[in-house]
Amino acid sequence: MKILFVVNNFYAQGNGLSFSAQRTVKKLKEAGVEIKILSGANPDKNGPEPEFILKDYVVPIFDKIVKKQGYSFSSADKDVIEEAVKWADVVHLEEPFGLQMKTCKIAKELGKPVTGTYHMHPENLYASIKMDKSHLLNDTTMWVWKRKVYNNCKILQVPTQNAKERLIKNKFKSEIRVISNGMILEDLARKSEVVAEKLSDAKYTIISIGRFSVEKNAKTLLYAMKYSKYAKDIQLIFAGRGPYGKRLQKMADKLDKKGYFKYRPIFSFYPLDKLQRITAGADLYVHCAFIEVEGLSCMEAIQMGIVPVIAKGKYTATSQFALSDKSVFNEKDSKDLADKIDYWLSDDKRRNEEAQKYVELGKKYDIEYSIKELIKMFEDAMKK
Repeated sequence: MKILFVVNNFYAQGNGLSFSAQRTVKKLKEAGVEIKILSGANPDKNGPEPEFILKDYVVPIFDKIVKKQGYSFSSADKDVIEEAVKWADVVHLEEPFGLQMKTCKIAKELGKPVTGTYHMHPENLYASIKMDKSHLLNDTTMWVWKRKVYNNCKILQVPTQNAKERLIKNKFKSEIRVISNGMILEDLARKSEVVAEKLSDAKYTIISIGRFSVEKNAKTLLYAMKYSKYAKDIQLIFAGRGPYGKRLQKMADKLDKKGYFKYRPIFSFYPLDKLQRITAGADLYVHCAFIEVEGLSCMEAIQMGIVPVIAKGKYTATSQFALSDKSVFNEKDSKDLADKIDYWLSDDKRRNEEAQKYVELGKKYDIEYSIKELIKMFEDAMKK
């Protein structure tokens, strides 16, 4: 079975979608599936390259914003796409953009079945330009994605029930299957070997992991320190990078001048091994995103056996990982978040006992199960 993965940039750094695709492809290959990649070139000139390489596409006006988000687009070169699609038994789409639209058309002409993964909401695109609340823009984008990409898929993978319900509401025609992106349990087994690392002598450490962008909403955690009774005992760590980083640091500076912090918040991007050590040394993980199809960073943190506090809202599914209402807060509500933070920090025994439950929760999202379901999806698509 030969599967073609179609991604604008499979090797992009600091991009959750690309990271998820890389993990999935690695695991599928280990399971014996033959896979090739149709994508733009690797930004790392010393790294591996996709089997079918596309030239970069410069997005008019918004190219700088796109690059700052850790993203890039590729040109939809007909000859390269045709060569790639002819090789495949199944064409799998990781995005709903121009490259995928062209690939759908060519796959249909060549009689090749198409599957896809719904990784993002339209609001993910427009939050950085403050248009995520524009119903006209988001509804139109969803209609285009549905008509030009997703309805051409025999089967569509969505990571969460929350996302599936939205697609059903929007009358998607494809068969929709809920298959999590999954956790790598070999990594989970090694977590006991990770040496916890503290970045300050603060009594408590709270970590938030994710791209510095509007929809990730890290500012809600910053402003929660105005209401937390433990604020002066907390070291905040924001692990990531992105276009919103400088603005977040300015917000932190203002709060610092007003005396809300004893330990100034840390903003930095970390390699995976160091990130794991820092997460292992933290007391809470906070996930503030108000637009999130699944939330890979939260899943990774849970693997470390850390209690999460997660935003709950219409377009974020990450709160599905919460084991109690004390691990959920209303999106964008800093006071509610502060209340939940204080609840967990007020009792070390309670927090540590809860943390162990999250280690067990990770086993329910075993990536090996997800891989089996994806293989079945590809096999079923070939029969349709």
